[in-house]
Amino acid sequence: MPVNEKLLGILCCPKTKVPVKMLKEEQIENINDAIKNKTIRFMDDSPVEDPLEEGLITIDGKTIYRVDGSIPIMLIEKGIPTDQFENLD
Repeated sequence: MPVNEKLLGILCCPKTKVPVKMLKEEQIENINDAIKNKTIRFMDDSPVEDPLEEGLITIDGKTIYRVDGSIPIMLIEKGIPTDQFENLD
């Protein structure tokens, strides 16, 4: 189930304060392919092991945040830097 629209309207990156938007299905597929290859890391340098069901991306395209069970995980250390991906468009 997607993030509530009212909540989405107030969420932003906790570090940069840049607003976020929902990831597109094709972006999630690309991210999950990279996660399967065990090459993706969180901001705290721990590996991302679980695929995304849903996710948020900052509107500047620099950071991804997981959404687990319709709950955004907006922790700086659990952000996923997008510079690890070749193509997220």
